[in-house]
Amino acid sequence: MKYVLLDVFAERPLEGNPLAVFTSGEEVPPELMQPLARELNLSETVFVLPPEAGGDARIRIFTPSSELRFAGHPVLGTAVLLGQERGLERVRLETGAGIVPIELRPGGGTMQQPLPTAEPFVHAGALQEALGFSSALPVDIYDNGLAQIYAALPDQAAVASYQPDMGSIARFIHEYDLIGTNVSVFAGSGTSFKTRMFAPAEGIPEDPATGSAAGPLAWHAVRHGLAASGDELTISQGAEIGRPSTLLARAVGDRDTVELIEVGGSASIVAEGRFSL
Repeated sequence: MKYVLLDVFAERPLEGNPLAVFTSGEEVPPELMQPLARELNLSETVFVLPPEAGGDARIRIFTPSSELRFAGHPVLGTAVLLGQERGLERVRLETGAGIVPIELRPGGGTMQQPLPTAEPFVHAGALQEALGFSSALPVDIYDNGLAQIYAALPDQAAVASYQPDMGSIARFIHEYDLIGTNVSVFAGSGTSFKTRMFAPAEGIPEDPATGSAAGPLAWHAVRHGLAASGDELTISQGAEIGRPSTLLARAVGDRDTVELIEVGGSASIVAEGRFSL
């Protein structure tokens, strides 16, 4: 069972968010997919399968503890890999949240993400207590196939110096039955933003680069007057855990409606391996 390791949203190899892709997922027994993801212990592992709904391929995405309907860096990394293998400039991937189109360029690409819903987060008080600070903006929750919650710090230096209590965040997630929900803290304005994402209950204490959260973050910024509709935001993430990452995100819409969300970045192949079980 062959897999390829990529670094996604990375300016250079050995940065960004690592991703394992089993390019012939149909050869992997379904009951081994979750254990293989747990063995690799990356934020996500992808199994590429034959298409069923008109896409170029179908993918299944696993964290070390569960399967996801959608995630950003697995979609982008898999598209870049398939584009190189098949000579494609555009890839359509079937995910649990629908078909995601990705426009490729040398060394990376841009995905058109599922449009998220948005609403105030009803447990904002408990979340802020778990995080240890009061958000500078309303705490909202978005869902684009993954639930995303955002709490704002005053500036990017505060994001960099923030010291999360992973135990408190994990207890909060379990207490309110929010397994599979990403919690992000961020700051920024204009086109420059910094974010950190925590999902300790999913086996991901801190994520190096969260593509699924970058798109809703762009809309969150538009909705609360931090960015203009259609502007491309540069989002920095991962430096605090030694995996600096750069994500590009753009949201077209207003406070109530979003029309388009795009997220892009770089991806490169860094290793290959095989499991024999």
